[in-house]
Amino acid sequence: MLIETGETRPVRNSDDVVRVRQAVRARAVACGFSLVDQTKIVTAASEIARNTVDYGGGGVLRIEMLRDGQRRGVRLTFTDQGPGIPDLELAMKDGYTTGNGLGLGLSGAKRLSNEFAITSTPGQGTVVTLARWK
Repeated sequence: MLIETGETRPVRNSDDVVRVRQAVRARAVACGFSLVDQTKIVTAASEIARNTVDYGGGGVLRIEMLRDGQRRGVRLTFTDQGPGIPDLELAMKDGYTTGNGLGLGLSGAKRLSNEFAITSTPGQGTVVTLARWK
């Protein structure tokens, strides 16, 4: 797999969440994603960016455009140094929330992605990586 381009963006506040959505959509368009696939990756990015701000205390996003043979994709890696997630299995269940949301952010982002991984260490932070392929 080849990383064609990559960039890092801050994810610290609501304005950054909007900028994340715009940047991810631009990369999805550049990869030739359909409108449906653009919407899926932008929605997943928005959910994880919002979690990065609300629960992780802010962090960074690494956006990469990928090529694997004829396939093109976009990989997003969100990293924070927040409190971490003590029970990942529980956090990935639909309906579980520690806030005021519906509890569909992590599990929904996973469903909207072709690849999804999450690691978290209590007291050290969380890393969420997701990818969508054309």
